[in-house]
Amino acid sequence: MRIIKRLFHLERLLVRLKAPCESNSRSFSSSRPCRTVMPAWVIDKYGGNDVLRFTKNASFPVLNYPNEVVVKVLAAGLNPIDVSMRGGYGAASLAMNRDPLNLNQAGSEFPLILGRDVSGVIMECGLDVKYFKEGDEVWAAVPPWKQGTLAEFVVLSGNEVSFKPKSVSHTEAAAIPYVAMTAWLALVNTGGLTKDNCSKKRVLILGGSGGVGTFAIQLVKAWGAHVTVTCSQSAESLVRNLGADDVVDYTAGPVEQSLAACGKFDLILDNVGGDTERWALGLLKPWCGAKYVTLVTPFLQNTDLLGVADGMLQTAATVATKAIKHLVKGVHYRWGFFAPSGPALDDVAEMVDAGQIRAVVDEVFSFSQVPQAFEKMENGHARGKTVVQIKGPDGS
Repeated sequence: MRIIKRLFHLERLLVRLKAPCESNSRSFSSSRPCRTVMPAWVIDKYGGNDVLRFTKNASFPVLNYPNEVVVKVLAAGLNPIDVSMRGGYGAASLAMNRDPLNLNQAGSEFPLILGRDVSGVIMECGLDVKYFKEGDEVWAAVPPWKQGTLAEFVVLSGNEVSFKPKSVSHTEAAAIPYVAMTAWLALVNTGGLTKDNCSKKRVLILGGSGGVGTFAIQLVKAWGAHVTVTCSQSAESLVRNLGADDVVDYTAGPVEQSLAACGKFDLILDNVGGDTERWALGLLKPWCGAKYVTLVTPFLQNTDLLGVADGMLQTAATVATKAIKHLVKGVHYRWGFFAPSGPALDDVAEMVDAGQIRAVVDEVFSFSQVPQAFEKMENGHARGKTVVQIKGPDGS
């Protein structure tokens, strides 16, 4: 079974590498949809909640590569990055990803569709897509440089898509992919944890009641780790039900003192940032390969303020300086980033269907309530994810 799965993943990678550099829209599809527009929430400039605009005439997504698929969106998840992107955060770096050769004029990303999570149904497949077919129920995390999921349809690379877990609804499924891939990349690719080496390791999750935190708790607990979490007292029952062994209330006094009393840790995942770097690395086991991984980095802020080239240089200098500073003390300092991965979502789907991971949905909004959903996100202190139902439970 494992060999078959690895071959399946290898096929995905080979298909992705075969995508051509230039293409004509729809020339890579075996079907010809007659639609040219769709309903969507868009922004035409960066700003506050007032820039959100509903339209019935958003451009229908087209297949530009033979390994792409069009997905009919049934539910979309919101993340803090959607609120940040609405305000222009990361615009310089994301523009470079969309247009590496800088051929387009400034502002060419508009009208921009936000939303990073999708659960829905395959409606159209590129000619090289062999592992999905029309009608398959799928889920995915959409990269920030692509058009998002607050629309009736979205186009994705086949390598970014995975079969939706059978045991959950589309609304529940839409709460998982983006936070799952963010946590997975931080804990597995950067932190080095796997289901084979995680048993009895001590993991500290700073900020455990949000989307990434609630997923991370379940992931490492399923792999046998001892999990300590910081959150407010009102979220304690939630994180304990998800598997947290020890919970520290960050509002009850100096959190670093309470955590120091818990003992040393093998890995720290920081979803909070700010002042935590000053004391968190002192909680790691020295000279044991222990790692501190933060998801709060200045990378996009640097490129916004300094431009892409200077921003990347500043970022490289910052992370190198910090890594060396802490390496001489016997601990590892790392930055974690999101990256889409269909194969990783396959593994997550198995864990969901096995009952090891469940969706944590804070609140569900209808498609007409997208501005209210953004207001909810801006208020902070979420207990899981905010989800938008694009279609009703019956798909209508």
